[in-house]
Amino acid sequence: MLKKYFWISLLVVLIGSTPAYMQDDNETAAQKFVDLLVAKDYETAILTFDPKMKEVLPVGKLRELWESILSQCGPFKGQAGVRKQAQQQYTIVFVTGVFEKAVLDIQVVYNDQNEISGLFFAPGELPKDANKNAGADSLPRGLTEQAVAIKNQDWTLPGTLTLPAGKGPFPVVILVHGSGPNDRDETVGPNKPFRDLAWGLAKRGVAVFRYEKRTKVYGNLAFKDKVTVQEETIDDVLAGITLLRNRKEINSKQIFILGHSLGGMLIPRIGTQGRDVRGFIVMAGSCRPLEDLILEQSVYLASLDGNTSAEEQTALDLIRKQVANVKSADLSSSTPATDLPLNSPASYWLDLRDYNPALVAQNVKKPFLILQGERDYQVPVTDYNIWKEKLSKRKDVEFKLYPELNHLFIPGEGKPNPGEYFTPGHLDEKVIKDIAGWVQRIIR
Repeated sequence: MLKKYFWISLLVVLIGSTPAYMQDDNETAAQKFVDLLVAKDYETAILTFDPKMKEVLPVGKLRELWESILSQCGPFKGQAGVRKQAQQQYTIVFVTGVFEKAVLDIQVVYNDQNEISGLFFAPGELPKDANKNAGADSLPRGLTEQAVAIKNQDWTLPGTLTLPAGKGPFPVVILVHGSGPNDRDETVGPNKPFRDLAWGLAKRGVAVFRYEKRTKVYGNLAFKDKVTVQEETIDDVLAGITLLRNRKEINSKQIFILGHSLGGMLIPRIGTQGRDVRGFIVMAGSCRPLEDLILEQSVYLASLDGNTSAEEQTALDLIRKQVANVKSADLSSSTPATDLPLNSPASYWLDLRDYNPALVAQNVKKPFLILQGERDYQVPVTDYNIWKEKLSKRKDVEFKLYPELNHLFIPGEGKPNPGEYFTPGHLDEKVIKDIAGWVQRIIR
């Protein structure tokens, strides 16, 4: 069982060339670039950067970034695969890196001159053989699934519509991901909580739509002039609502939105923009500033074994400095992303600065179901209690607390830690039953 490390939801380095002498194809070049990081040959590694990347990620910054990854995820064990995706003038290469404590997708972005113009580190999937949930890989009998894609401006996001047995139109729940470049199943290690939700709810008569998050499909190319949660999440949810409203299998008056983690935090904002939504479900949605949660999580994980190493203390000091920058009155659009948590740009933090989910929810006059696992260290019960404090007087808001469940709403024992995310499990049946029952009561 893992004792400690800082769980990465998303680490982003801003978009910034492979020089002309680099003759390798992008996949081979990306694998060699990762080899250079592993060898700590940063001077050679940056020779493949375009001018902007050399400016924002010089040798010292690249060293700091890679050593931070190692401190959080443990020693690098090897590469488990490589794939690429073309997007306009860019090619994104995903090198699956296996570390002692995590699997990451190392996303290397090449421009049309074969220069590296972007770099991401994000949670990846375990090798296929380790990514099986016993007994959970086959669609339950009677259910059907359709490939349905969201098309929103320049983006096409592949999705899956899971339909119950029988004749519709059905009520539907749209699933909204947490932070980071999540796939449609919200895969974490061998676990797929969104797939569990989709199949479990459909067995109880509720259709479910889940889709690839924009950052999963397009990486840092998902954003143009600015980055906020509107572009990261909300715009695509709204497009999904419009899509489902026009499908014959779906009852257009019975569309529900379920947000998990960051998605849960954003449910009230979605509620102020989404037309004709029947109700909202918040699973482990935070109520406090995101930067405070990042620091709180980091302190918790660093102290899991009762000892904070010098290396971890250095990392904590850096996070504290970044959080202070977010809260500073001097924060502006010109503040470098490297000085802010998760290396996310200033536009992201400025957009969230005055957002108070529970207060916004007070003005969303639709039913809410708010769910929380008591063993959740990422979004703890503190946030659940804030939801209750602000909304408990409303008769159209229900609350459910599950003592044995973690952030993924999977049962566990003992002190919560990131290692349990890599133990195969399933989203608890009680949660699925409670959601389905609530939906059915609302639509009666």
